[in-house]
Amino acid sequence: MFEKLTEFLESINTVLYYPLLIILLLCIGLYFTFKTKFIQIRFLKESISVVLEKPQEEGAVSSFEALMVSTASRVGSGNIVGISTAICLGGYGAVFWMWIVAIIGGASAFIESTLAQIYKKKDKDGTSYGGPAYYIEEGLKSRKLGVIFAVSLILTYAIGFNMLASFNLQTSFMTYDFYNPKKTPFIIGLTLALVTSICIFGGGKRIIKFTSTLVPFMGVIYIIVALIMIVVNISYIPTVFKNIFEDAFNFRAIFGALASSSMMYGIKRGLYSNEAGIGSAPNAAASANISHPVKQGLVQMLSVFIDTLIICTATAFMCLSSGIEPTEALSGAPYVQESLSTFFGSFGNYFISLSLVLFTFTTLIGNLFYVDSNLFYINNKKKPSDKFMLIFRIFAVFVILLGAMSEVKLAWDISDLLMGIMALINLPSILFLSKKAIACLKDYEKQKTEGKDPKFKSKNIGMTENLDYWN
Repeated sequence: MFEKLTEFLESINTVLYYPLLIILLLCIGLYFTFKTKFIQIRFLKESISVVLEKPQEEGAVSSFEALMVSTASRVGSGNIVGISTAICLGGYGAVFWMWIVAIIGGASAFIESTLAQIYKKKDKDGTSYGGPAYYIEEGLKSRKLGVIFAVSLILTYAIGFNMLASFNLQTSFMTYDFYNPKKTPFIIGLTLALVTSICIFGGGKRIIKFTSTLVPFMGVIYIIVALIMIVVNISYIPTVFKNIFEDAFNFRAIFGALASSSMMYGIKRGLYSNEAGIGSAPNAAASANISHPVKQGLVQMLSVFIDTLIICTATAFMCLSSGIEPTEALSGAPYVQESLSTFFGSFGNYFISLSLVLFTFTTLIGNLFYVDSNLFYINNKKKPSDKFMLIFRIFAVFVILLGAMSEVKLAWDISDLLMGIMALINLPSILFLSKKAIACLKDYEKQKTEGKDPKFKSKNIGMTENLDYWN
């Protein structure tokens, strides 16, 4: 049964990603890159300074806290297991295509998060919320499409991504002697589910506080260990670059077996890791209290770079510089653990397991924050009943347990399909609405050249809609 389901999902994903999503991701990302005059490069320094700004109102969600929520979802098992899987199954060149997705996707992340800020809504307690479902309804005048997107996001994060995160975590324990394929996945899944439930029943404020504290610490320690590995094997780095670029431009191999090529794995796993353009981060971006929508667009663009160009690259280089040849048998956490053990010994195994515990937990929390926001949207922008939320959260916790016991191919295929559906809705939507985001950018640049701290008014870019903010 599982084999037939896997074959069915794989056949759909093959068409979904090529030609549809490859064309959409690259073409729309390039269009945004040129229309914003390479904002990824021009405003990189500006994005760092914006992150450090305090919110407009005391106690409101800051740009930094919104960054941490989106980074908590982005920075997860995909940064370790996803990159390892891409290299082991797709080849060295997957790293290059992962970089391309991040660089081009940075512009898409800017557009979608700026739109989320423009169309954000005001809650009764004065806080803001929003995301793609809201800018689709308000900007494209289609609540039906907004609901479809919200449903696809809920399925992607509550089921696809959370199942996969749980599965990826338990694979890191396969290297230990105590691992029992019949019992260990259940024990790990149950433990993770119970700990997650303790947090999610505390509400959104606790989620933001928890992730803003843990994510920076988690990321810095991981990068330090990666740098140690790279420095120790520095003589092998030129060979690593050579292998990456040779494999990335081996077009005969790529188009000879596209579904399993370095290009396809790099794009899939890069997208899974940084989520640029699929419509997840705008849900966090809309919660920030700032003076101009562009500021949060820049913050989320920076989040993509932190995820892929720093953390994912750290994983790739510490593995590839170890001298351990990537193979299908080592795909996932075992390849990273095997690589680290060449210098750190058994500590490498423990470190990756610990990193995955932290990465996975913050991913689950960030994912469920997005889910809550979209359940709210589907219920006519009202909080669902306590009974419904209790049942749903119990279901979400059960999915985490189920994910730890799933099959590897099935877990990835489900996530790829659901993520692809989200991107297929969000990318055309932000393309149609991009004129407003680009006009917003021009307004920001104009005020900056005048020496002002930019403050946005919707009338300045010709918007006549009755917005909750910016009028």
